[in-house]
Amino acid sequence: MKLKVYADRMSQPSRAVIIFCKVNRIDFEEVRVDISKRQHITPEFKEINPMRKLPAIVDGRFKLFESHAILIYLACVFPGVADHWYPTDLFKRAKINSVLDWHHSNLRRGAVEYVKNTTLAPALGLPLDPQAAAEAEKVLFSSLSNIESVWLKGSGRFLLGGNQPSIADLSLVCELMQLEVLDEKDRSRILSPYKKVQQWMEDTKNATRPHFDEVHQILFKAKTKLQKVRLMSTNSENLKTKLASRM
Repeated sequence: MKLKVYADRMSQPSRAVIIFCKVNRIDFEEVRVDISKRQHITPEFKEINPMRKLPAIVDGRFKLFESHAILIYLACVFPGVADHWYPTDLFKRAKINSVLDWHHSNLRRGAVEYVKNTTLAPALGLPLDPQAAAEAEKVLFSSLSNIESVWLKGSGRFLLGGNQPSIADLSLVCELMQLEVLDEKDRSRILSPYKKVQQWMEDTKNATRPHFDEVHQILFKAKTKLQKVRLMSTNSENLKTKLASRM
């Protein structure tokens, strides 16, 4: 029975799993679960993942959720997956696991909360929260600094000094891609101090193209829509200012 991947491409972890499958030519069926329509909280999806989060997979009678666990499973179970993604060397695996564990409580927490509280909250029916955004920004900057000085330490182009990407590289770069929806000046302000991080992101994209770009098309479309909304808002404010000055 074909592997089923339950995902929403607006979800960073979902994108990582889909890209991994495509890059490694894993035969799978992508089952879209639309978060914006709250399809992830339906009784039907609860049977797949009682935590009601994405992504999740069904492989025959086996069900699994949490993206890092899924990536590890796919790398170990499916033949033909290159060793560099999740090496058989237990010491290298342990190092990759340490990055993945760090990711959830650091980079992911900072990036998700910052983007939500500066940009995406209204689309989710929530108010923008400047205080939460400020706290998330601190976590995000600290995370980027640690990637630059700790995880990218060494001569390799990828995390942990690797010359080829691992599942950790893919997971973390997909996380950072959500910064694309920010105002361009804000995104540049956040990433520009970290030259090694920017190069590593580009190297990871290159290593997984054309699938990386194809899977992220939905994010680029969302970016374009948000840019138009910001432009309309700016024009509206400028018009109000002009009218007020004439009164």
